[in-house]
Amino acid sequence: MHDFAVNVQNRVLSVVRSVLQQNAIIAEVHPESRLVDIGLSSMGMVELMLKVEAEFDLILPQLEITPENFQSVKAMERMILNQLGSGAG
Repeated sequence: MHDFAVNVQNRVLSVVRSVLQQNAIIAEVHPESRLVDIGLSSMGMVELMLKVEAEFDLILPQLEITPENFQSVKAMERMILNQLGSGAG
């Protein structure tokens, strides 16, 4: 299970970096980095949400689309693991 979580985190980091690059934001991104502090705008967050859904082939329930769930890579990773876990059961 640990490898699966690491894989999810790496994929989330990759998606975040691609969104930052598309928005011309140059910043180091770590799992605990607050995306708002890095400079991601609300439009960037929407773009990020759509890319996360595409990357993991899922549709996030409206209740999960909160600022808390998108504040950092770690928060997104937790949300995705929860979604994949509940979807796989």
